[in-house]
Amino acid sequence: MRSSLSQTTFEQVYPNIAQWVKSCGWIEIGQDDCNRSMARALDVGGMAWEGKAKYTSLDELLRDLENGLIAWQKENS
Repeated sequence: MRSSLSQTTFEQVYPNIAQWVKSCGWIEIGQDDCNRSMARALDVGGMAWEGKAKYTSLDELLRDLENGLIAWQKENS
């Protein structure tokens, strides 16, 4: 039985993250010993955006990444 709720896609919620991954570069999410941030957006030129060391939720991290990529695109267009 199908739900009457509409399905929202990742691309609809985070269009700039989706566009980045499809055409600009890649995203790294997670903690490791080599990076101080929990999330990074990179391209062939290196680090385009770097997030905070900690987030209260994955949703907060993704919103910060989305907004960071919006700012990066404005600065680099």
